[in-house]
Amino acid sequence: MKVFVNFLSAFRIATAFAIIFTIMFNLSWTTFILFALGAISDWFDGYLARKYDCCSKLGGVLDHIGDKLLVCNTLIMLALMGPVWYIVIPVVFMIARELYISGLREFLGTQKIEMPVPKARFSMGKIKTTIQMIAIAAFLLWFAVFSSITPETNNRIVFYLIYILPKIGIFGLWFALTASIWSATQYTFTFAEKLKKIK
Repeated sequence: MKVFVNFLSAFRIATAFAIIFTIMFNLSWTTFILFALGAISDWFDGYLARKYDCCSKLGGVLDHIGDKLLVCNTLIMLALMGPVWYIVIPVVFMIARELYISGLREFLGTQKIEMPVPKARFSMGKIKTTIQMIAIAAFLLWFAVFSSITPETNNRIVFYLIYILPKIGIFGLWFALTASIWSATQYTFTFAEKLKKIK
């Protein structure tokens, strides 16, 4: 089971890079399906690791890398496809948050001090990641649906999706940005506490 869980994390890493090319070649439905599978695998490997108690340091590293690459790679591509302030601003700040937290962890690592991810089921970091994935999925589904429209299209559901999906995506990005700032603040306080252990 541990091998399968690690495979899901590795799959997410591969998906993160594959999505760059599917977006470049306008394979909208393929992009959405790949991202959806990657997002589902994130929940699934965590569930299996907890249920079968097969957590490992390698699995934790792969899971962390997979999550960050899947979200950050896709956010960057979204910002390039939709270079408007209400998309670019949350994307820039959320990626900056990831670099900031990684910098804190790297510094503590040089002092042989760990700053683990909070294990609470509904930690702000997990909420942030979940909302990010929902927002990104909404945008990708919107691109996919929009690409399928033809002059003969006369389906109310299709036009409703085209109207509502970008709104879900934009609201989700700003909600995720709020959660990112909150989570970064929590990590900063934790970092300050860890600093006290350094002589």
